[in-house]
Amino acid sequence: MPDITSNGITLHYTDTGGHGRPVVLIHGWPLSGKSWADQEAALTDAGYRAIAYDRRGFGDSDKPESGYDYDTFAADLAGLLDELDLTDVTLVGFSMGGGEVARYLGTYGDARVRSAVLAGAVPPYLLKTDDNPDGGLAEDDVQEMESGARDNREEFLDGFTTNFFSVDGELKVSEDQRQQALALEAPARDEALVGCIGAFGRTDFRGDLAKIAVPTLVIHGDGDAVVPFEVSGKRSAEAISDSELVVVSGAPHGFNVSHRDEFNAALLAFLGR
Repeated sequence: MPDITSNGITLHYTDTGGHGRPVVLIHGWPLSGKSWADQEAALTDAGYRAIAYDRRGFGDSDKPESGYDYDTFAADLAGLLDELDLTDVTLVGFSMGGGEVARYLGTYGDARVRSAVLAGAVPPYLLKTDDNPDGGLAEDDVQEMESGARDNREEFLDGFTTNFFSVDGELKVSEDQRQQALALEAPARDEALVGCIGAFGRTDFRGDLAKIAVPTLVIHGDGDAVVPFEVSGKRSAEAISDSELVVVSGAPHGFNVSHRDEFNAALLAFLGR
């Protein structure tokens, strides 16, 4: 797994598939780029170049004390695309990774980007405010998550990861798969875990979505208990001018694992447009 210097830090990434059209995979919280294993295999088998990196603070990337905000995350992504000189890219953001996609396109434009995918993603805006009454999280909810991650990390992540893969309390993956996800979460820096909760819980991406002009796939599970479809996927699809919406029936938040065949089929169909 090679490293690259981006925005002043070292990012760890995988690059598979040779010289095919590049697809950059941006993982969810609190995982790492290894969470894309099922998609990397499908993409490379279909002839694409799959690039997955660990967000700052997670996996094997640098873990600075600060910088856990979406302007910095987008700058990290921009540095990766620039250093690898990638063009005609499809950006695929899962969960909080969808925020990087939105903020990157809203800030840096689409000169390097062919298309985008928001998968179970946090945009447009999770926080409930006076001008966003349909948000899914109250300020108290965000603070409760921050406190849980800060004060009792192991117990908090165990419960979160169960919810991540569950619909109506029923786990949709094997216990081994749940444990694999917990193992991917273990290297994360404490400050990164807590800082990212504030970032995805409080960042308003509505202005970024309004600037997205590339074709965009919005894919979401209708049983998502972490980032509910009605709060995020549905509203993002409505806000993006050239969007395609795919709703996966009976799928939890972690549907790229639990429903990988449906997820991969939708992704490859979109890439083939």
